[in-house]
Amino acid sequence: MNEVERAICDLVIANRILAMEDVVDAYGHVSIRHPQKPDRYLLSRSLSPELVTAEDIIEFTLEGEPVNDTRPAYLERFIHGAIYEARPEIKAVIHAHAEAVLPFSISKKMRMCCVAHVASDMGANVPVWDIADQFGDATNLLVTNMAQGRDMAKALGPDTVVLMRGHGFSAAAENLLKLVRLSVYLPRNARILTTAMQFGDFKPLSENELKTRTQFKPGSPELQRGWEYWARRAGCADLLASGTGGV
Repeated sequence: MNEVERAICDLVIANRILAMEDVVDAYGHVSIRHPQKPDRYLLSRSLSPELVTAEDIIEFTLEGEPVNDTRPAYLERFIHGAIYEARPEIKAVIHAHAEAVLPFSISKKMRMCCVAHVASDMGANVPVWDIADQFGDATNLLVTNMAQGRDMAKALGPDTVVLMRGHGFSAAAENLLKLVRLSVYLPRNARILTTAMQFGDFKPLSENELKTRTQFKPGSPELQRGWEYWARRAGCADLLASGTGGV
């Protein structure tokens, strides 16, 4: 199995994990930057993540154009290309509509913050992007072209997660394993935060705590343990031997 085939295998595992952990349902998508062509990325055809196989993966240009493939593509694939374009260090991107994060995308008083150590990859700052600010209120709130994708990527800036008003979130990471871990724990952090707010004052993780928590290396036993656990829960343990472990 060559480098590209291994990357595709990991992407299939990621799709299955994210579906099993209720980060995505029939909608939402995850991609990786092409391991040999930094100006391309790999993303499934338009398909529910739970059903994605290696044969469903398509190569795209950063402009969102499929390379030698005519199958229907996700409408919001421009999210991925825009983030890869703006952030050369990023190797994996997700867009999802996890319900637990949505209140923080519309609240004018409470911002998302990290209160659970397992969600530390989200970082200290989680901006909110409102498509209406630049494109008015006549859109369907979907990112359907590169102009919208680039505006969203600009709002993300150097951060890890950007909430999309009334829509969901997009997130980026330096490797697929880290992205999957972040995506699994982000909605859980949102639920914990929502509960804590009902109790009154609460204490989030400090910037130093977040910085210390995010120093795990992709191949570390701590991260590998989660990847293997979630893959087995998702019923794709047979793919683990073929993949690279999300690196």
